[in-house]
Parts: sequence; C-alpha cells; structure tokens
Amino acid sequence: MANHDNTGGEEYFLGFPRSDGSCGTRNHVLILSVAGLTGPAARRVARNVQGSLVVSSPYGRCQLGEDAALHRRTLIGIGRNPNVGAVVLIGADRPTVQDIVAEIAKSGKPVEGLSLQDVDEDSLELSMRGIRLAGQLVRAISAQRRTELPVARLFIGLECGLSDSTSGLVANPLAGHASDWLVDRGGRVVIGETLEWLGAETILAARAGSAELGERIVQAVRQREADIVKLGVDLTGNNPGPENILGGLSTIEEKALGAVTKAGSRQFRDLVPMSAACGAPGLYGMDATSFAPESMTGFVASGANILLFTTGRGNSLCSLITPTIKISANPSAATRLSSTQIDFDASSVFKGLEHIEGAAEKLCRLIVEVASGTATCGEIFIEGDEAFARVGASI
Repeated sequence: MANHDNTGGEEYFLGFPRSDGSCGTRNHVLILSVAGLTGPAARRVARNVQGSLVVSSPYGRCQLGEDAALHRRTLIGIGRNPNVGAVVLIGADRPTVQDIVAEIAKSGKPVEGLSLQDVDEDSLELSMRGIRLAGQLVRAISAQRRTELPVARLFIGLECGLSDSTSGLVANPLAGHASDWLVDRGGRVVIGETLEWLGAETILAARAGSAELGERIVQAVRQREADIVKLGVDLTGNNPGPENILGGLSTIEEKALGAVTKAGSRQFRDLVPMSAACGAPGLYGMDATSFAPESMTGFVASGANILLFTTGRGNSLCSLITPTIKISANPSAATRLSSTQIDFDASSVFKGLEHIEGAAEKLCRLIVEVASGTATCGEIFIEGDEAFARVGASI
C-alpha cells in the first residue's frame, strides 16, 4: 500500500480523491441541518439511513454581522470537508438552503437541499424526503474506492484537551514532530485556540513567514487578552481549568508554552479566521476559540481530514466527521484508557524508555493507517460530535 522514507514515515496512504483537489480519509453521507428548527427532522433521517451521519446546528436564524458570517462559513466548510462524500442539507427556509447548497456544490460533490417551505412546514414529510435522498446518495458513494495518494494530500488539525505536565513535556512535542513531518512533505497543518498562545505568542511570531504575519499573530493574542481584561475575569480556574491545575499547570502562560509545541518548528504561512479554508501547503494558525469542541469543528470546516488530539488525563470527545487520533504520555491515562480512548501511547517517552524521534516515526505510521481507514477509538465508541461557535447574540 505505501512506501517508507528513511525515517520510517509513510509516504502514501489510501484515500478518496475529490474533484476539487482535496482528499477524504473517510466517505460520509452528511445530513446537515442549518437551523435549530430542522434538527429533529435531520436526526430522523440519519437514524433511518445506515452510512449517514448528522450534524445539526442549534442556531441559524436572527444572527447578524460576524456571528452570522462565522455560522455560514462553518456550515459551508463542514459540507465541503473532503471526508464528506455527499450532503443532504435541511433548513427552515428555501433561500438559506439554496445559498448553502450552491456553495457546497462548488466542491464538486453531490449535494441536495430540502426546506420546511418545500413541504408546507410538515417536518415528517421533510424527513421522508430526506431519507429517500440520503439512501440514494449512500448507495452512489458506496461505489467509490480508496486509491493510493501521497501524504501531501493530508491536512492535520492539532488539538489538546485536559492537558497536564506530560502534555507539554512529551505529547505536544510529539505532535510537533508529526506536524514537521507533514509540512516537509507538502501537506497542511493548522493549530488554533488563540488564547492558549498567551505568553508564547512571540515564539510563534518569530516563525512567521513575514514581519506583517508575525505582528498579526501577536495582535490576535493581545486582542483575546484585552477581551478577558475587559470582562474582569481571572483566567486561573477557567483556563487553566481545575483538571489542568491538578495536572501541574499553574498559569495560562505555562500551559501555552507546552501547547504551542504541537506546531513543531516550521515557518507559519498564514493566520486565518475561524472555519476559514487553508489553501496552499504549509503550517497555519487559526484565530479561534479555546474551547476544544468548537476548535475542532473550526478545523473540520477549514478542511482538515485528520486530527491529532493530545491529552494528559484523558479526553473522550472527537470530531464526528474527521478521525481524531488521541495521544497521551501520561502513564496512568495511557494504561487506563488504552482500549477505549487513547490511540497512541507515548508514555514510554515520558518514562525515558524511548526517544521521541522513535515515537514520532510510529505516530506518523499510525496517521497513515488511520487516513487509510483504520478506526480510532472515538469512531468505534461513537464519541464524535461537532460544535458551533458564537461571537454574538441572536437578535
């Protein structure tokens, strides 16, 4: 299936090429509800069509400004994600559905749209039409086969959750090795959670491809800090949270110095807004929320087809659409959760029994295996979900 380079990292994987040049590591039929009113109908469709999955936004009406723009960008990005082979989009009103369908269709994948207006507000009829369409799409994309593709077609999102001291010492630097490995081969990598760069922003800025980009990285962090100061909030106890503090992380700055090592050592190409696409190959920063579920969905909307999620004590949540590889160097967590949550045990590095370079080679092989179809713990136990971020109130 795949060749190896001289470091042991796989050079090819088996994936689903898409007409827009992206590549899926999975081939889902997505039932996408774009408004809270149609969530129940969308879930009925998914329950009745094997091979489909559902993402339902609880929002979608009465949103304004950047909040509305972010919501629309996220919905379109989720539908365009290369792990989605086809989409049934369900919404309350015809114009909104038509708008998002048209944008997703630009990716070249099959997409069908339904609205409550089409069925005179009959939600059960909406579900029945959705079931028929979804069934047809599942059958159609089931004929697609994986083909050998270069790892340059991979796009990795880097996430962390319930971090402890082992995260910054081993798990995050290990993810950084994988980031460098992929960037060096022409792939794409993105790191987010802007607030968790606080105290380490100048380290990231020093790796920017230009002085202007470096200044944007610093200013993005300062804006998040200013927002916190304006609210009069003490981050301690919130970020880092109680679990982080129990794990040995006392301040946001200490947490940040470990968190940013997930991004490895290569130069940053750009800083993009939440859920925005990352175009050319390279390493990206995403100016986005520091809440892991929303952050992961931002990566999915950006086009990530693999996620690496480092954790200290354990964190079960995964993306629904993109396979999420859980990594821990905490000996207790890696043992306790070895068959239910942790996909990659890095505790041998923490114990001094293995060099991080050797573990990185194994992790890169696992990335290729998962990209080629090997199931993660999160997929097996259905721990996946997607979360929509808000930056304003509904009016």
